[in-house]
Amino acid sequence: MSTTRREFIASTGKAVVAGGLITLAENNQTDMADNKFIHHVYFWLKNPESKEDKAKLIAGLKKLAAVKTISWFHIGQPANTHREVIDSSYSISWCLMFNNDADQASYQTDPIHLKFIDECSSLWSKVTVYDSVDAK
Repeated sequence: MSTTRREFIASTGKAVVAGGLITLAENNQTDMADNKFIHHVYFWLKNPESKEDKAKLIAGLKKLAAVKTISWFHIGQPANTHREVIDSSYSISWCLMFNNDADQASYQTDPIHLKFIDECSSLWSKVTVYDSVDAK
């Protein structure tokens, strides 16, 4: 049976995508974060309606992401979800993953982190932190 170039490319592309999805599923198991240290910070801005303050905080967090011990980070804002158990009163969230407790401890005293606090702490009225490690 003869296959056209277009059919070959289409079937090969599907195989590559399927293979990639299988690889993602295999690598994205629940043990992906085993032995990691999760540090999730929630910021309430003093002026939550100020686009300038929000932008300044986000810019500060992007600079803060340069700390070498951070293995992954996410800057977020409240999702448009509305259920009784959801607290969306915060302005910005900063979720970090460290390889271990020592890396997180180093982050706390890193000059980049200290500079962020110095430059941005005037923007927020409240900060809440949730740290977690693997449940055993």
